[in-house]
This record gives sequence, C-alpha cells and structure tokens, in this order.
Amino acid sequence: MRRWMEVPPPAVLAACFVCLSLAVSQAAFAQQPCEALKSLKLPNVTFEVAEAAAPGWEMPAQTGFVSAEAQKIPVGFCRVVGFATPTGDSHIGFEVWLPLAQAWNGKFLAVGNPGFIGSIARGALAGNMQQGYATAATDTGHVDERYDWAIGHPEKWADWGYRAVHETAVVTKALIKAYYGRPAQYSYWNSCHNGGNQGLNEAQRYPDDFDGIVAGDPAYYITHLQAGSLYISWAALKDGLDAPGYIPPAKYAVLTKAALDACDGNDGLKDGIITDPPRCKFDPAATLCKGADAADCLTAPQVETARKIYAGAKYKDGKQIFSGMAPGSEANWNLLTEKEPFWVNYDFFKGMVFEDPDWDFRSFDVDRDTRAAEKKVGKYVDGNDPDLRPLKKAGGKLLIYQGWNGTALPSGSIVAYYDDVVKKVGGLKETQEFARLFLNPGSDGCIGFMSGQDYNAFGALQDWVEKGVAPDTINLVMRDGQRNVARTRPVCAYPKVSRYKGSGDPDDAANFTCVDRK
Repeated sequence: MRRWMEVPPPAVLAACFVCLSLAVSQAAFAQQPCEALKSLKLPNVTFEVAEAAAPGWEMPAQTGFVSAEAQKIPVGFCRVVGFATPTGDSHIGFEVWLPLAQAWNGKFLAVGNPGFIGSIARGALAGNMQQGYATAATDTGHVDERYDWAIGHPEKWADWGYRAVHETAVVTKALIKAYYGRPAQYSYWNSCHNGGNQGLNEAQRYPDDFDGIVAGDPAYYITHLQAGSLYISWAALKDGLDAPGYIPPAKYAVLTKAALDACDGNDGLKDGIITDPPRCKFDPAATLCKGADAADCLTAPQVETARKIYAGAKYKDGKQIFSGMAPGSEANWNLLTEKEPFWVNYDFFKGMVFEDPDWDFRSFDVDRDTRAAEKKVGKYVDGNDPDLRPLKKAGGKLLIYQGWNGTALPSGSIVAYYDDVVKKVGGLKETQEFARLFLNPGSDGCIGFMSGQDYNAFGALQDWVEKGVAPDTINLVMRDGQRNVARTRPVCAYPKVSRYKGSGDPDDAANFTCVDRK
C-alpha cells in the first residue's frame, strides 16, 4: 500500500492536473454572472429582466392588499423577473432576488401571498434577501386582486390555488444553481393565511419542493373555508343592520366577557386567555337580557345569531362544513359581521363558483352552494389531502400553527385536518416525526407578520430541518402598545396544551408546563 508522503509518478501527476483543470473550468462555467441568467433555458419560462442591482437600488412604493414603502436597498443583489406559462391560459409572474455570493447563506426562502393577491410582495423579498436568503415571489398568475381575473379562466384558478408557487420554486432553484454554481442547501416556505394554504398545497402536491414548510393560520380547504366564512356573514347580515338578530360590534365585548367567565380558568390561571377553546362549554344565552335590550346584554334574536357564529357552517344532515368562531375571538368578528361580508369570501363565489359579478350573498344557501363550490372549483384550489406520507418519505418537515382568535378565519377545522393526517400516517408518534401542529391561545393570527406578538415558528422549523431538533413548544411573546414584552406563553405541540404550574410569575412561560388535553 502506497503511503501518503510518497511522490506519485509523473503520469499520475499529469492526470491529476487535467482533472483539476477540468473541475475548475466546469465550476467557473456553472457560476454565471447575473445578466447571463436571462439566457437560461427552462421549459415554458420567459425571463424579462436579469440585472445586477447595485447598493442603493430604488424599490418603488407598492399599494394594494400587499403594500410597501419606497426604499433604497442598501446591499447589492441579482434581480430576475419573468413569467411562466405552464398552460395556454397561464401567465405566472415571478421575481427572484439573489444575494451576492459572499452574502448568501446557502438557503432559499420563498414568499407567500394573502387573499387573491395579484402582485408581487417586494417588501418581503427585500427583507428575506437582506437576511442572506435567495428568495422569490409570484403574482399567482394574475394582476387583479378582486375577482374579474377568475371569470371564465379555470386554469388561472389552478395557478392561484397551487401551480404558481410550484412553478416559481422550480424556476428559482434553477436560477440559484446557475448563479452560485451550486444548489441551495435548504429550501423553505414560511407564510400565513392564504400563504399557509399555499404551504399545505406544496406539502400535499409537491413534497420535494421544500425541505421545511411553515403553514401559519392556513386558509385550509378553500371551498369549505370560503363557504364557512360567508355563512357567518350571511347569518349576521342577511337581514340587514336593522334586523333584530344583528349584533352591533359594541356588544362583542359582552360575549367575550361571558366566554372568559365560563372558561378562562380552565388552564389553572385566570389571565384573560382561553387556552383550549374546544373544551370551553359556553352558551351565549348567558348574555341574554333580563328585560329590555341594553348595551350590556344580548336580545334573544342576537343570542341565536351568536350561536350560529360559534357553531359554524353545517350541511342539512348536521355534518360540519367548517368550524365556527372560537369563544374568546369575538373582538375579531368585525371583518365578517360588521357591515358586509369579507370581500375575499364574497369574491370567491362571484369569480369562481358562480362567475357572476352581480351575485348577491343574501341568496346564499350553505348546503347547496358549498357542494357547488367543491364540485366546480375544488380540484383547482383545495389542499385538504391528509395523506402526507410522500412528504415524510421525501424528508420534509411541516409546522402548522393556528391562532384561536383568528381574524376572518375560523380556526377549529385545522385541528380536524391534523387528526385526519394522524389517522392516515398511522399514529401521532409517526406523524410528529415530520408534521406538528401548534394552537396559539389568544392570538389573532399571522403572528410575526401582522400582530403585536412574536412567535419564532420559522426558527423552530430551521432547527428541526438542519439540526434534527423537533419543537415540543414555541414561545409566544405578547407585547404592549410600546412594544415592551408583556407576557410570554409556551405553545405546546398538539394535542398537548399549556397549564400554569401554580406558582411563579404567571406572565413568564417558564412557569407553565405542557399537559395532555382533558
């Protein structure tokens, strides 16, 4: 056996030199300048811009559902703009922002979309890129945020529902490999509401796209969610604002107080938070006026409206279509029940289900119209498949979180979905090896994106993917109006819930433990 310090013969040296030269030339060829990316050939993809943006590049202000102030980007980067046409009626716009090679952390982090977004969220791109991530966003295949784009264009429903994110992920990975000369070490998804639904669709339809997915407050099971949310608006508003059953928003606090009186102490501590709303046995009849209508009580018709909102949408046979609003969430009912339906729910039925701009929600029949929505639109938009075994086989990790007090998004149905995943995968232990659910008490949703709360779900996901450390808890940090920490709580991996130990500062997560639901 030749020892390492012995000198190899000239022929071996020559061969090694040729191999080294070839490797160097191949690496140099693989790593392309930014402008050269415009010539990259990918099926059904057109690149319009590939520019090396110098420090100080001006990003214009952005208005609409996704807004961002005009800003100068302080670091240089590579910006690629283009579109994909996987079908004859598709035009999926995308932008990919690539940090300079020396600033890249080796990871890809995609940007999600709320609602029927028809624009690219450049503010999120800027934030991700400046943290070192290669990042990308899509307009989901249209440039109109309302419903006109959807009428007569079912392929665009699919682009919005799931296809645009997948196409953008494929393009971005190709650009990363071409620009840096190597693929991303890790690929991630982190978004909420419709972005959470996009994450679930990725987990179900394209399990190889991302190594880790955070699906926050997901707009899960679109056809049922939109029907369930519109049902709440219909129950509250169909007879008008002067109807006996209409609940003025000023009375929501009456319901909240009654719900807290019934269930606040169930976790061992009265702190203004209902930790486990499904275990809250609350009847809004507790708020019934003893005499005439008054500001601190509900009339009998108003109590019936509240019951419908808590119960949620059901078929005629009593089977649940989608969960209702959770006890304790009443302060966030406004978007669905104050004056008119939430425009996203309304537009879904106008643009996709009935394809009629003049459709009136007052004619809504929850049994009939839910069935019509699922039959016509479900295959294009629904991400409700509980068979996540392909994701597990691919080595992916899925972290779902849900705020119990969700705004415009009834929260309980995601629990039913996770229970179905557990059954399909073969048990809780097997499921928690790759997919975990966290239910956030007192949270109105999209923590870290829209609320005054901190919640590092993405950090927990990265530790899980990169270090193999599965999260049992994620700390929820609640802040006051001055952004000072007011209290912290541990959020336990479902099905466990947090419970106060009985001593110590009740505003400190360290004084809580995770226990089995009872």
